[in-house]
Amino acid sequence: MRARRKAPHELDEERLVRLVAKGDRGAFDELYRRTSPWLAVRLRRRCADEQIVAEVMQETYLAVWRAAGAFAGSAVGGTAVGWLWTIAARRLVDAFRRRAHHAEPPLAAGERVAAPAAEDEVLAATVGGDVGDALRDLAPELRQVLQALVLDGLSVRETAVLLHLPEGTVKTRARRARVAMRKALT
Repeated sequence: MRARRKAPHELDEERLVRLVAKGDRGAFDELYRRTSPWLAVRLRRRCADEQIVAEVMQETYLAVWRAAGAFAGSAVGGTAVGWLWTIAARRLVDAFRRRAHHAEPPLAAGERVAAPAAEDEVLAATVGGDVGDALRDLAPELRQVLQALVLDGLSVRETAVLLHLPEGTVKTRARRARVAMRKALT
């Protein structure tokens, strides 16, 4: 008796990426359906220019389609959504660099709204307790740098481009954030 092949909506994201690597269009469509809403939200929090966000989304999913075979996944402790975010974050930095040569840098994400952002709610759910409280108590400019460097895994240079700051300022804010976190946790 043959085992029934699972439909794309029944698979986890890692398995979907593996199927995309084999050229499975249905798996790609399902991966896009699941991940594009939150990816767009994360990108919009870092860039208010909808045109750049749309370009980055397109470049990201094109890269996923082309490079899905290179995804190492859980074999190296990674996740499909983490891999996808890494691609998107790097494409966003590349877009900022391209635009910087031709025009004014893209607008930073708009002012924070009173309601908590989806990312903050996820962060609060995943990083709870004293660490979560310490993160929420950081000044916004320190939290942004720490988020980009630690949670998003960007380099100092990429963080500087993303946040429109000199690299020295990124390093200083990262140090201040670490000191504040250490102090809050002792």
